[in-house]
Amino acid sequence: MEIKTIYEFGLTYAKYRALIDQLVLQGHTTGFAQSEQLLKYTKLNIQRMNRLDKTIQISSDLIPNFTRIKRTQKWLLIGDAWCGDCAQIIPILNKLADVSNGKIEFRIISRDTFPELIENFQTNGTKSIPKLIVINSESNEVCTTWGPRPMAAQAIMLNWKENKSTISWDEFENDLHLWYARDKGQTIISEIATLIQKCETKIPLLQ
Repeated sequence: MEIKTIYEFGLTYAKYRALIDQLVLQGHTTGFAQSEQLLKYTKLNIQRMNRLDKTIQISSDLIPNFTRIKRTQKWLLIGDAWCGDCAQIIPILNKLADVSNGKIEFRIISRDTFPELIENFQTNGTKSIPKLIVINSESNEVCTTWGPRPMAAQAIMLNWKENKSTISWDEFENDLHLWYARDKGQTIISEIATLIQKCETKIPLLQ
C-alpha cells in the first residue's frame, strides 16, 4: 500500500489521545499485544503526555525552522500507547506541527495497523518505535525519517544493552526517563529542526 494511503489511516494527536483513553477504560492498549504490564505502561504514559502537553516550550529562535518550510510536510509517526519513548516524543512532535502555521500535518499510526510500514522503515534491522516518517505533501514522497529516540537517549539504550548483567531494566528505565525529564524535549526539537530543513533539498527516499 502506498504511503499516502497509509497516512490517511493515521490519527491526529487529539484522536490518538481519545483512543488511548477509551482503550484504557476497556482494559486495553493500542496494537495487537495485550497484557496487564502493557496496560500499566499505557496508564503511566498518559501521565507523561499530560505533563508534556502543559510544559513543552519551543525556543523562539527555533520556531522559524518550522514556519518557513517551503514545501509543506506530512509527518507520520509509527508508535503505540504502551511505548515510553512514544509518550516522551509524540506530544513534542504535535507541538512542533502546531507552531508550523499549517506547514506540517501530523498523524500517528500503530505499528500493527500496517506491518509492512515498519518493515520498510526499520532501525538497524529492528522494528523500533517511535519512527517518524517525513513526507512531501505535494509529491507524497518520503524525504527523511527519524527515530526511535534522540541520540543521547539512544546512547542510554545501547549502554543498557551492552551491560544487561549489571544494569537492570528498572534502572535503565529510570535513567532514560530521568534524561527525558531533565532535557525537557529540547534535544528532540533541535534534532527535528535540523532534520526537516534537509528535506528542502534532499532526494526523496521512497514513493
